[in-house]
Amino acid sequence: MATNRFPVMEIFGPTVQGEGMVIGQKTMFIRTAGCDYSCSWCDSAFTWDGSGKQDIRMLTATEIVSELFEIGGDRFSHVTLSGGNPALLTHLNELIGLLHDRGIGVALETQGSLWKEWFLHIDELTLSPKPPSSGMKTDWLVLDDLVARLSEHNRNFCLKVVVFDETDLQFAEEVHRRYPQVQMFLQSGNDDIAESDNAVLLHRLLRRYEWLVESVMASTVFRSVRVLPQLHAWLWGNKRGV
Repeated sequence: MATNRFPVMEIFGPTVQGEGMVIGQKTMFIRTAGCDYSCSWCDSAFTWDGSGKQDIRMLTATEIVSELFEIGGDRFSHVTLSGGNPALLTHLNELIGLLHDRGIGVALETQGSLWKEWFLHIDELTLSPKPPSSGMKTDWLVLDDLVARLSEHNRNFCLKVVVFDETDLQFAEEVHRRYPQVQMFLQSGNDDIAESDNAVLLHRLLRRYEWLVESVMASTVFRSVRVLPQLHAWLWGNKRGV
């Protein structure tokens, strides 16, 4: 019997998926600790900057599934693996397999910096290379490899770029030109993760989304993309665990 343990920070839901290819999906969330990036605007930096280390629990796949059903009961049929970057975890196929055995669909978003064979068992996989505003650099050869492998196996995956400014928009254009065959999502970013007044934040997010929509509508490059808000931030602001 497998005894691998995984660093879990949060298990919560059911809630609505706020971003990516399954936006609007009713889902449970499993948030793991650790990331190979340190994005400047990360809204879950507590998973990697040490501020949330007291919340980390090392759980087996069986324990995670048990807690999911203790919290969510029979109110869900979908789980989102979040982080941090869950792609750091080598044996996550154990958890995915247990969820599939229970008839649960599994989604994952990762920045596309690492390949794991268990990606081929994810039902909805979002690759989200980070734009210049994040302070991170994309390894295009690694991302090329991920896109090629997933395409070869005909997996259900997409690309998503979070956009904060014109430079990010140019980066998103580069991504779209490089992988024109892959479904592409653009998402307006939340640049005020410390704002506690939801009304103030929502007004700001609406303006940013409006700018992104107008920019995409005027573009000759983005002729086949989807433009998303960060839905959970519209609903609950910067609150955790929703």
